[in-house]
Amino acid sequence: MGVPKLWTETIDAHRAAVRDAAMDAMAALVAKHGLVAVTMSQIAEQAGIGRATLYKYFPDAQAVLTAWHERQITAHLDQLTTAVDPAAPAIVRLQAVLQTYAHIQHHSARHHGGELAALLHRSEHVDRAQQRLRAFVQNLIAEAVQDGDLRDDVSTDELATYCLHALTAAGTVPSRDAVHRLVAVTLAGLSAPPR
Repeated sequence: MGVPKLWTETIDAHRAAVRDAAMDAMAALVAKHGLVAVTMSQIAEQAGIGRATLYKYFPDAQAVLTAWHERQITAHLDQLTTAVDPAAPAIVRLQAVLQTYAHIQHHSARHHGGELAALLHRSEHVDRAQQRLRAFVQNLIAEAVQDGDLRDDVSTDELATYCLHALTAAGTVPSRDAVHRLVAVTLAGLSAPPR
């Protein structure tokens, strides 16, 4: 799978490549065989590394899975951050973030649903990521409220919570068009009530 030879790369690059190869192998094996059937031997073989090497980096298959999930969450948070044009008005940035978040939910449910999602979403790294995401969305909402584009009769914390919970439903809708409609309905709920 392309793990670099130690003598051709820096030690840090080699370590990162071994960890990435193990996490990629874990993801491929879970997708193919399910969560229960994955062993450290299978991960090492799929990654193209020795079992002893794998154990230097991870104590067990669960640790590999957790590391893979942390990497996925970090990538999703980065995707949300890059979805916004910093020069755009807050309401436009909020819409871009909510649209991206809904698409991530839709995609993740299709590819990582069921027992895997239930197992992984009960961990500390998920709680930290959710707090970071909520704060990010809350700040965008606060800016849009200040600009007069969103309602000010509900706290920004409650509005952020509403958005994120509502858009979790994107994991259950059948199409990308349904995801877009769900985002539109969610944004309509944020609109300033008529004076």
